[in-house]
Amino acid sequence: MKSHKTKNMINNIVINGIFILISLCCLLPLMLIVAASLSTEAGINLNGYSLLPRDFSFQAYKFILQNPRQLFYSYEVTIFVTAAGSFLSLLCTGMLAYVIARKDFYFHRLFSFLILFTLLFSGGMVPSYIIVTRYYRLKDTILALILPYIIIPWHVFLMKGFFNNVPVSLIEAAKLDGAREASIFFRIIVPISKPAFATIGLFCAFTYWNDWWLSLLYIDSPRLVSLQFYLYRIMNTIQFLASSMASRSITIDLGDLPGETARMALCVLAAGPMLFIFPFFQKYFIRGLSLGAVKE
Repeated sequence: MKSHKTKNMINNIVINGIFILISLCCLLPLMLIVAASLSTEAGINLNGYSLLPRDFSFQAYKFILQNPRQLFYSYEVTIFVTAAGSFLSLLCTGMLAYVIARKDFYFHRLFSFLILFTLLFSGGMVPSYIIVTRYYRLKDTILALILPYIIIPWHVFLMKGFFNNVPVSLIEAAKLDGAREASIFFRIIVPISKPAFATIGLFCAFTYWNDWWLSLLYIDSPRLVSLQFYLYRIMNTIQFLASSMASRSITIDLGDLPGETARMALCVLAAGPMLFIFPFFQKYFIRGLSLGAVKE
C-alpha cells in the first residue's frame, strides 16, 4: 500500500514537472518579446535577447505611438470588425453546419459537396477582388473587412462534426411538441452546443483580429485601417528609413532607430488583447475540438 502511494506520488511529480516545462516553453518566448520591446535597440544589437530588459527604455513604444489617434482608430476598427464579424460568422456557420448535419434534409449531400469544393479550390485573388469591389461595391467600407470571412469551410465541417453527435430523438421530440426548425435550432441546439460555438467563435475572432490582407486590398481611408495593417505599415516605414539612411550614407546612428525593439513592441500591441481573451474560452476550446473531431 505504501509503495503504491509512493509510485503515485512519483508519477504525479513527473507529470506535473513535464507540464511545468511545457508551460515554461510557452511562457519564455512571451517574456523575451516583452523584455525586448522594453529595451534599447543598441542594447539588443550589443547583448542580444534576455528575459530582462537591457537598458530599460520605452523608445519603441514612443516611436509607434507618435500618432496615437490613428492607433486608436485602428483598435476601434479591429475590435468592431472582430466582434461583429465573429457574431455573424458564428451565426451563419452554425446554421449552415446544422443544415448539412441533418440527414433528413434532402440536399445535405449536395451542400456538403459544394462546401468541400470551396475548401479545396478557390477562384483566386483577382476574381475575389472584382466581386467585392465591382459587383458588391464594398471598396473602402467596413463590410469589406467582415463579409469575406463570414463562411470558412473548415469551420463549417468542424461544427458539423459536433452536430452529428446531437441525438436525433431530441429533435424529433421537439417536433412532436410543435417546435419549428428555427425554435429547435435557437432554443435547443444552440444551448447544448456551447463548447462548439465557443471554439468556432474563438477561431473566428482570431481570423478577424489577425487579418491585414483585406485592409491592404480594399481599404484606402485611414479611418478604416485595421490594427494589424497599421502595425504592418509602421514596420515597413522603419525598414524603409533604415535602408534609405544606409544607402545615402546619412550620418545618423541607426541604433537610435528602433528595429527589433519596434517589431517586438508591435507583437505586444497586436497580440496582447487576445492573450487576455483566450483564457476565458479555454475550458470550452478543448471540449469543443474533441467533440467535433470524434465520429461514432
